[in-house]
Amino acid sequence: MTDIATSVSVAAAPDTRTRLKSIIGGSAGNLVEWYDWYVYAAFTLYFAPVFFPSGNQTAELLSAAAVFAVGFLMRPIGAWFMGIYADRKGRKAGLTLSVTLICLGSLLIAVTPGYNSIGLLAPAALVFARLLQGISVGGEYGASATYLSEMAGKNRRGFYSSFQYVTLISGQLIALAVLLVLQRILTPEQLGEMGLAYSFRHWRFPGDCGFLYPSRAGRNPVLSQYQR
Repeated sequence: MTDIATSVSVAAAPDTRTRLKSIIGGSAGNLVEWYDWYVYAAFTLYFAPVFFPSGNQTAELLSAAAVFAVGFLMRPIGAWFMGIYADRKGRKAGLTLSVTLICLGSLLIAVTPGYNSIGLLAPAALVFARLLQGISVGGEYGASATYLSEMAGKNRRGFYSSFQYVTLISGQLIALAVLLVLQRILTPEQLGEMGLAYSFRHWRFPGDCGFLYPSRAGRNPVLSQYQR
């Protein structure tokens, strides 16, 4: 049985070009996941008065922080659900679905009118968007780690799997960089009015790459052989 598994693995091993393409794809998806996750925290000071009743800045920030915490509650559920989905449909399909959910959550936050326009529907939409993002990030973590490890080859698994954490921190740094750039070119009032929309809609290069690459990344050929 071991000899059969070994022969299948060797025969199905991806070439260097396919492997690098897949590693970049998995890493890009992970990057946008964490960019979208952290950009919420980076811009909390500016968008909290938009989504919550104004008048008490401390209450607004605490409300925004509570919504941020809600996303963490969904991450174990997302890991469980997306893990099952990725096992059944493939890592590529799991990563693509995960990036799609995080982008939908970000888009919903960007286009939702403020509390002054639609009342309690504004924070309700914000909570729903963070629930989507929590499911997405929870599912991305395990699927991305498994995918990178499977595609790396037995002698490079530690190195290529490390890109999961590299892109995690890179997403956080890009979110902070976007905030710093917008602070330089926009006034505090403008940041409050459209800073979040800029961060989610007009600075979408990481998001576009993250959506594009998982959808084009190769499937794990060894897993494909066993699924047959």
